[in-house]
Amino acid sequence: MLHTPPMQKPARRLAPILILGLWSFACRSGPGAGEGSGEPLAVGDPRKAEVSLPAQGDWRATLVLDNTPTAGVWTVGVMKIFDHYACPEIVGIDDLGRCNVLWSYSGKWTPVTTVADGKWLGGLALADVDERVPGRELYTGSQQGNLYEVVAYRNTLLDNRLIGMIPGREIHTVVAADVDPGHRGPEVLVFTSPGGLYKAVPRQDGRDGFELTLVEDLPGRIRDALVLADGSSGPPEIATIGRHGKLELLTWREGRPAWETIFEAPMGMGRVARRPSAAGEGLVLYSTADDGMIRRHERVARGNWRHEVVYIGPPGPRGIAAGRFDVDPKRETVAVFGYSKTVELLTRQDGRWSSESVFVDTDKGHWITTGEVDGRNGTDELVSSGYSGRIVLLARPPGFGLEAPAAARRQE
Repeated sequence: MLHTPPMQKPARRLAPILILGLWSFACRSGPGAGEGSGEPLAVGDPRKAEVSLPAQGDWRATLVLDNTPTAGVWTVGVMKIFDHYACPEIVGIDDLGRCNVLWSYSGKWTPVTTVADGKWLGGLALADVDERVPGRELYTGSQQGNLYEVVAYRNTLLDNRLIGMIPGREIHTVVAADVDPGHRGPEVLVFTSPGGLYKAVPRQDGRDGFELTLVEDLPGRIRDALVLADGSSGPPEIATIGRHGKLELLTWREGRPAWETIFEAPMGMGRVARRPSAAGEGLVLYSTADDGMIRRHERVARGNWRHEVVYIGPPGPRGIAAGRFDVDPKRETVAVFGYSKTVELLTRQDGRWSSESVFVDTDKGHWITTGEVDGRNGTDELVSSGYSGRIVLLARPPGFGLEAPAAARRQE
């Protein structure tokens, strides 16, 4: 005679399946899974093949790195890390204190990860500072005040070492410039919170590490810095922007820093970018403010600047990048990314600015930069990162911006 088990037993067997199904649905449809954008989670592994994402207009979006659901990527840069590869690499530093260097091969991206600080990494700079190491080194710093030197090798491996510590301060911004006449080559400049400026140089006493000294305390946290002249071909100039609401120009005079206020806003300011200059053109900077104001700053004479509001957008812009993103190389174009999750392209034509949406990420943006990693068009590319834990490459389609491409191209 067949035995019929009690009804609750099949129910118990089904329970794990139902729970697993509900969990899977929540992972697909919960916060971060395209919330506010209608964008599905990416399908595919960028380490194995090119992974396309939804983009707007004639832009193409592809996935470079996907940290979800582990850690946001706070700063991203396009840099030449592995000299034996022609294409530059993409560097992203994340919320778990990891430095990810990604090299490309036929549309796929291979991450090489180093540093395990445990707290977020902020600043990022590449320069030949340490004479004890051949070539250039990568420098980054953490929320715990730890400063790291990262070295690349031809077998696409990375090494890192802790070269300095600043107890009680967070390292937010790192640049390299030749400001010290007593040291050959550039130095590493570190901006902290609470506000401070430190200088790091390799030890000269035969011991390992760097000498890290406080140059001066600052009134606020520097959130971004851009080296305009590194000192190798003229006096060093560094544009800085901070939570204290100031866009400033930092120079070095008689071994000490000197500050010139370019612009002061009633809100905190966050990012700065430089317009690629052509012959006969002056210095043009772009800045973001926390209230959503995007401004253009043109230096018309030494110490004299002209300021212009170019975009009034949503609050929380956390990235700005300038470059050639239009078919007309003379047209001024700037990209903005932030808490709205949307990459906006700002274009100046006939003296007026317009905006268009390029890409919507699954979460708030934190950084965007310019690079040249796709040679099939005549324009620059954009690389974005943020709370989504993703690094995304935005590019114009093949043939875009090329005057007269002689070869046929595939219609997509």
